[in-house]
Amino acid sequence: MRPLRAGGRPGARQRPLPLAGGPPAGGKGRERAVRRPMSGPQRFLLAGSFLITLGSFAVLPYMSVLLHQRLGLGIGTVGLVLAVASLIQFAGGAVAGPVTGRIGLRRSMLLALALRTAGFAAFVPGLRSPVLAVGALLLVSAGAALYLPANKAYLVDGAAEAQRPRLLSASGSAFNAGMALGPAAAAPLVMGSPGVLFSCVTVLFALVGAAHALLPRSAAGQPPAPPPPVAPVRDAAAPPPGPSPFLATAVSVYAFMFFQHYLALYAVPRTSAGFYGAVLTGYAALLVVAQPLLAERVSALSHPRALRWGFGAMAAGMAAIAGGGHVGIAAGAVLLCLGEIVLFLKNDLEALARAGSSLPAAVFGRQRLAAGLGAFVSGVAGGQLYGAAEAAGSARAFWAALCLQCLLLPVLLLRRRAARSRPGPRRGAP
Repeated sequence: MRPLRAGGRPGARQRPLPLAGGPPAGGKGRERAVRRPMSGPQRFLLAGSFLITLGSFAVLPYMSVLLHQRLGLGIGTVGLVLAVASLIQFAGGAVAGPVTGRIGLRRSMLLALALRTAGFAAFVPGLRSPVLAVGALLLVSAGAALYLPANKAYLVDGAAEAQRPRLLSASGSAFNAGMALGPAAAAPLVMGSPGVLFSCVTVLFALVGAAHALLPRSAAGQPPAPPPPVAPVRDAAAPPPGPSPFLATAVSVYAFMFFQHYLALYAVPRTSAGFYGAVLTGYAALLVVAQPLLAERVSALSHPRALRWGFGAMAAGMAAIAGGGHVGIAAGAVLLCLGEIVLFLKNDLEALARAGSSLPAAVFGRQRLAAGLGAFVSGVAGGQLYGAAEAAGSARAFWAALCLQCLLLPVLLLRRRAARSRPGPRRGAP
């Protein structure tokens, strides 16, 4: 497996980044670098990521019910509030780079956790005040916008490029495990005793935030690795392969969110609510287990090949879901899970590799912005497409159309890149 090179051309001979006190990242030394044990701060951050997501998803999936049924807000108002909160959470990641560059990664995480703790605490009196509840939700969203890019940036801070796939995949697994368990853990309290639930989540965030204050400045427990030697200027006629990671992320999330938003409408009437819940649980479990196992293989793929494999898996998954039935829906979920692992991890790794001297937090913030744009477009288009398919009497046509779309998207992305990279005639040339 070739290590990713920031600002390097595939196949170019560059001096690999050495690990502090370890062998160079090449050959057998590179394999040992990949398997280097995680530091204590990195392990803590992964555990904290699980607890933070567990607390967040104990509350956020039920927010529409609480705002509508308990506080009496209209459905239209609830939709607007949730849309604004989502926009803050995703688009707000763009400010993570400037903030972390000014105050540092650890302080950025502390500030973000303070905002989220204050937000969850404000929900306790907010259960009797719609204005206070909405303000609390926006505070929580602002904290998430700052925390997630800083969290990932801290995790890879001081780590060699060969370690990044394992670290980012482990981070994704921790987040997804919390997302899977949070709603189930909160179900007994969310409607009967929401004040107790919000109090517990507030205490959890306060404790995790206090523990973050004990972290060293670097996740590796040492000063960040020195920057690599300045690479030669890349030939303008030989740009890195694959489209922009920002564009690829936006398109990947756009395609994936159709599955996320509309599988319930399709699967529950054709199977059962229990089967749908089992599919979601199995999906989350597969994501948690498979991400770290596949990280090195995904890293070894070129960006264009990862796009073909990832969208190909999504296309096969959409086709299986269109077939209907228990087997088709379950098989489709497995294939969509594999597509998500390949596309989301590779896009983040590619964004880091091309970032050059950019701060990792700024890179992850831009990736969050791209994901938000993709999710927004998918949400707007998805309702229209699914409604049209149901009106035509065939919801299966919706998934068949998505299958075709997933087959075409990598072709369009790579063709656009090829057209941009094709050198034009030089000015003044005969």
